[in-house]
Amino acid sequence: MAAYVPVRWVPPLLYGAVLLGGLYHAAADLDGGPGPTVWRTVGFVAAVGALFALEACGRRRPAARVPILLARCSLIGVVVLLDTSGLSHVLFVLLPFTAYLSFGRTTALALGALCLAGPLTAYLLTVPGWYRDPERVSDLLMLSVGLVLALSMAAVAVGEQRARFASEEYAAQVAELSAATERNRLARDIHDSLGHHLTAMSVQLEMASEFRALAPDAAQQALNEARRSVRLALVDVRQSVRTLRGETPRPTLSTALAGLAHSGEARPRVTVEVSGDQDGYGAPELTALYRAAQEGVTNARRHARATRVSVVLHLAEDVARLMVTDDGRGFAPDAATAGVGLLGMRERVHLVAGRVDIDSGPGTGTRLTVTVPRGKTRKA
Repeated sequence: MAAYVPVRWVPPLLYGAVLLGGLYHAAADLDGGPGPTVWRTVGFVAAVGALFALEACGRRRPAARVPILLARCSLIGVVVLLDTSGLSHVLFVLLPFTAYLSFGRTTALALGALCLAGPLTAYLLTVPGWYRDPERVSDLLMLSVGLVLALSMAAVAVGEQRARFASEEYAAQVAELSAATERNRLARDIHDSLGHHLTAMSVQLEMASEFRALAPDAAQQALNEARRSVRLALVDVRQSVRTLRGETPRPTLSTALAGLAHSGEARPRVTVEVSGDQDGYGAPELTALYRAAQEGVTNARRHARATRVSVVLHLAEDVARLMVTDDGRGFAPDAATAGVGLLGMRERVHLVAGRVDIDSGPGTGTRLTVTVPRGKTRKA
């Protein structure tokens, strides 16, 4: 168990009080009898000083808990024997107190019982009729109360420290989860945005390379489309940076989806149809729909060898439904679920309480259906 900082002041405070009380009693001769010998006073001071040194040693060497506890017990016994004021009996409460902090409740309770059993046994063996002596009974009662208070204080200190450690650990876990969530979000953004444009550029450059000798005009048009994809990628990156900074709002979803459609001979030919009103749908829902459409078009361009892609979005009052359909070669959906793009898309849609369905098969094309309810965003 770790050292508990909030209660380090308790033992030195009691040692100082016992030292001052014992010296004052010895100097003033408050008991009215012969004063204590010099060696007894010197031994008393030396024993209390050793307790101070032991406390400092315990802070520097927290692993030596057992030897320190045994040394504390011995030194407290010496102080009690040499002290003529009787005030040093209060040091007995430190034994279960420090044991609770170092070893736990069971050891502290056992040591507290021993501290109470010691003077009780001494009274039984050496003081006949002690139970009729109000002073001795009062001493035992006060010791019992002190032990109870010491154990209670130690329990509160341990509970407070454990709560603080748990709070710090929870805060660290929250920070780690937040960082992981942000990393996943950035990974999805990079894949969905730059990945889409880089795929388009790759297809267009391949077309330019193939048609360079046979169809120079088609090759030039492919190069023009590649340049256009580069510009769109730069615009997308800048827009993402501005959005993260809160500088500019995102364009409407219909405008963003229209950017997915390419004219001319660029393959595949993408058509976009949007109906309904996006008012009432939050940015997370609209972003998930756009990125899903973007991923569907990118997959059709990269893998499906499709010639036509249809993007249809209907924004109803309660739910938005997106369908991306292509006439490509299709695939087995179970074999594609581990892809980075589809995984990111499913994560986005899941965060807005949506659903992703993929209907495809070899040679039958692919239909991607995304359903997103209105206003159901989940916490990541």
